[in-house]
Amino acid sequence: MERPVTPKRKRSVRGPRAIRVPKGGKDYRVYAPCAFCRPASRPAPPDSTGPWLYEDEAAERLLCSVDKGAEAEGGQGYHVRDGQGDTIGTIHRLPPSKRIFKHTWRIEQVGHPEIIGRNQWASGDTKDIVEHGVTKVFMGALQSAVTSLGSESSDHSEGAGRTLEWRSDGHVVMVSQGSKWVTIKADWMDRRLAFAFALIGDD
Repeated sequence: MERPVTPKRKRSVRGPRAIRVPKGGKDYRVYAPCAFCRPASRPAPPDSTGPWLYEDEAAERLLCSVDKGAEAEGGQGYHVRDGQGDTIGTIHRLPPSKRIFKHTWRIEQVGHPEIIGRNQWASGDTKDIVEHGVTKVFMGALQSAVTSLGSESSDHSEGAGRTLEWRSDGHVVMVSQGSKWVTIKADWMDRRLAFAFALIGDD
């Protein structure tokens, strides 16, 4: 959904399947595309299993590709490469340590410390948990780099899935809700890795 229904807009407007960033106030909200998925009419790039994201709607300028790698540590790795085929980083889906927990994630970005993605309530200390009750209320109003794969719903919480905090060296660098919403909080994190996580899905 590119332009959702709002108090000032009676009809929604669909757009191409893309990673999107919300812009404008609540009455004139627009989910502007910043990376496009490959249309079915466009041939897949060689030497890559995909999925792929492009800089343009016509899918002529490749932004990044995501390819499954060999399984390790009982989990699955995904290699993320830029348009020239150079490695941006690797995303690992790791099995839970105990049956009652769900899987976790690890991102290895070239030239930076690793990033660990865990359930929001399990990733911080007591002070963090207390603060969550305050900060989460404002999260929707503080989106500076939120990505969405064109969800039918414009509601940030509806059917979004579990919330993960992604930490590196004790600092939160990203927050995700399912695979529909991702907020990048660290300037140094390559946003293409966040896009790739949205494509892979937190299943």
